[in-house]
Amino acid sequence: MDRTIREQLEEREWNNLSPYAAKSSETRGRVRKEPECDMRTAFQRDRDRILHCKSFRRLKQKTQVFLLPEGDHYRTRLTHTLEVSQIARTIAKALALNEDLVEAIALGHDLGHTPFGHAGEKALNRIHHFSHQEQSVRVVEKLEKDGKGLNLTWEVRDGILNHQTSGTPHTLEGQVVRLSDKFAYIHHDIDDAIRGKVLTEEEIPMEFRKALGMNSKSRLNKMVHDVIIHSMEQDHIMMSEEVEQEMYALRSFMFDHIYTNSIAKKEEDKAVHMVEQLYSYYVQNPGQLPAHYQRNLSEGEEELEQTVCDYIAGMTDTYAVRKFTEIFVPDAWVLS
Repeated sequence: MDRTIREQLEEREWNNLSPYAAKSSETRGRVRKEPECDMRTAFQRDRDRILHCKSFRRLKQKTQVFLLPEGDHYRTRLTHTLEVSQIARTIAKALALNEDLVEAIALGHDLGHTPFGHAGEKALNRIHHFSHQEQSVRVVEKLEKDGKGLNLTWEVRDGILNHQTSGTPHTLEGQVVRLSDKFAYIHHDIDDAIRGKVLTEEEIPMEFRKALGMNSKSRLNKMVHDVIIHSMEQDHIMMSEEVEQEMYALRSFMFDHIYTNSIAKKEEDKAVHMVEQLYSYYVQNPGQLPAHYQRNLSEGEEELEQTVCDYIAGMTDTYAVRKFTEIFVPDAWVLS
C-alpha cells in the first residue's frame, strides 16, 4: 500500500533535519488522541489550527507598545507575531530544525495577551495571578473551540509556555522562538519609538550601536547571524557571550527609555483603570458575561474570577474600550 503524504514528509524530516531537531513522528502527542492527517504532519496541523483560531485573529487589534497609536505603521500584537515567526523560521532553516514546529510555537506564543499590551497584563496580574504565557497555553488547551481547545501537541504547548526570558523550552525549536521573540521586539520597538518620536537613533548609546549595528536592520541581522553561527551542530541554541550581553544591555536601555517613557506610556494608567473596572464589574455582575462563560460557571467548570480574567484577556483594545463605555459612560455623554 502506498504511503501517505504525511508519512513521506515524516521520512524527509528524518533524512534532512538535524539530529537535534524535533521530529513530528516522535511527538509526545496530544492530550486527546485523534486520527492522524494523511496530508500534514502533527506540527503542520498545529500551525494551521492556531492560524485559523479566533484568538489569532484578535491579535490584529491588540497593543504591542503604543496604545491605540495614530498611524497605520505601528506594530500590533499580530504583526509582532508574524515578525517573530519569520525570524524564527530563518534561524530554523539555517540550523536544519523543524520549521513547522517553530512556526506553530511562534504563531501561538502571544495568543493569551491582554488588551493594551503589558499594561493590561499588569492590571490583571495585580488583581488575579496572570501571565500571558500561561494564558496562551490556557487559550489553546481550554478556551478555543467553545471550551474544547485546539488539542495541540506537547512540543507546541511547551514552546508557548516557555517563550519568556525565564522559560526553558525543551526543544531547540522552542529555544529558537524564545530568542526570536526578543530579536523581533528589540528591532521593531526601537523602530516604532523612532517613528513616534520617543527617541532618535542617535540617542541609542554608541556602545550598543558599535557592537550590534548602527540601525535597527543591521542590529537584527547581527543577532540572527550570531545565533546561527554559534548554534551550528549544537544540542542547544546559543549566542556569543559578547553579542548576548550587548543585546540584554540594549533591552535594559529600552525599558528605561521606551517602555517606561512618559510619551509612549502616557495613556497606560487609563488602560489599567479600564481593565480593573471591567474586572470588578463582571465579578459583581456575572450575568452580564457572554452566554458560554455563564454556562461554564453554571456547570461548575470554572471559578468566577478566572472566568472574568479569561473574558477580559480575550478582548481587543477597541472591544475593551467599547464595553467600558457601554457600562460606565452615560449614553448622553457618548460622542457620536
